Amino acid sequence: MNSTKPMISIIVPVYNVEPYLEKCLDSISAQTYTNIEVILVDDASTDRCGSICDAYVSRDGRMQAVHFLANRGLSAARNEGGSRASGEYIIFIDSDDSVKPDLLDMLYSNLTKKESDISICGIEGPGQKKAPASTYTSAEAVCCLARRTPFLWNVWGKLYRTEDVKKHPFDEHAVCCEDLLFFYQMLKGAERISYFPNPLYHYLYRPGSLINSGIDKRRCTVLSVLDRICADASVHFTKAVPGLRLLAMDTCVRLAMQAVEDGTKDAGLFTYLRRFRKKIRQHFAWEALVLCRDKKTKASILLLHVSATAFCGIAAVYKCVKRISYWTAGME
Repeated sequence: MNSTKPMISIIVPVYNVEPYLEKCLDSISAQTYTNIEVILVDDASTDRCGSICDAYVSRDGRMQAVHFLANRGLSAARNEGGSRASGEYIIFIDSDDSVKPDLLDMLYSNLTKKESDISICGIEGPGQKKAPASTYTSAEAVCCLARRTPFLWNVWGKLYRTEDVKKHPFDEHAVCCEDLLFFYQMLKGAERISYFPNPLYHYLYRPGSLINSGIDKRRCTVLSVLDRICADASVHFTKAVPGLRLLAMDTCVRLAMQAVEDGTKDAGLFTYLRRFRKKIRQHFAWEALVLCRDKKTKASILLLHVSATAFCGIAAVYKCVKRISYWTAGME
C-alpha cells in the first residue's frame, strides 16, 4: 500500500509557462504513488501561472504554492522548494514537462531494490538513447555524467534523499547549467546510483528557453561551472577528468557555433570566440580529444584551439550551406 511508503516531496519551479503548466500538474496529480507533497514555487510569473497554481492547490490538499514577489531565478526557486520539503525523498519536475503516472513508483522501487542513494529513469526527449539498467559507484557515475550517457546531468527524472539535497543547495549565481554543478555534487556524495531505461519523464524542448537562446553572459556561466567541476574531479575522480575536459571543450564549440549562427555583432562575436578559444586551450588534452567520436566536433575543437578567426570563417560558410540546403529542400 502506498500509505506505508515514505513521503516524496515534488518540487516544481514555475515561471511563465502558462501553456504547459496544467498538463504538468495533471500528470503529477495522477501519480500512482500517492504519499506526496507538491511544492509549487512561482518565481514572480507575469502570465497566469500564479493563479493556475492557486487553483490546483485549492483542489488538491497535497499541493502548496509559494509566490515570489520578484523574479529570483530557477536555482532560488528550487532552493526554496528544498528548504520547505518534509518528505524523505525529493524529485524535481520542471513546469513545462510532464511525467508518466508510475514515475514515482518506479523510481522508488528502483532505489529501494538497488539500495541506492539516487534513482534515475529514462526520459523522452530529443536525442535520447536507451541503455540497459545498471548500478554505478560515485566514480563510475561521474564518468557517465562526462559522457552524457546513459543519463544526463539535468536534475529532473531522478529521486534523491532529502537530507542529501539540503546539504547541496543550488548555486544561485550559476544561472545556466546549474543542474550540472548540483548533480555533480550529489554524485560526489553518493555511494550507489541506479539507472533504469524506462522513459517515464517527458522533456519538452522549447527553442525560447535559456539553454536554446542566444549567447550572453548568463549562458557563459556554464564555463565557470565546468572549470570548478574539472578542478574538483582532478582531485577526487581522476579517471573522469579526460571526459570532463572533452565536455568543456565540446561546450565551448557549441557556444561558439551558436554565436556565429545567431549573427552576433562582429565586435561581440570575436570577444566571445576568443573567450571560448581560451577555455579550449585551458582544458585541451589529447587523451580528452581521442574520446570524441564525432569527427566534426573534433575538427571544430582543433580549429577553434588554433584560431578564433579561422573558426568564424568556416562556421559562417557552414551556416550559409545550411541555409542554402534549407531553401533548396523547400523548393523541391
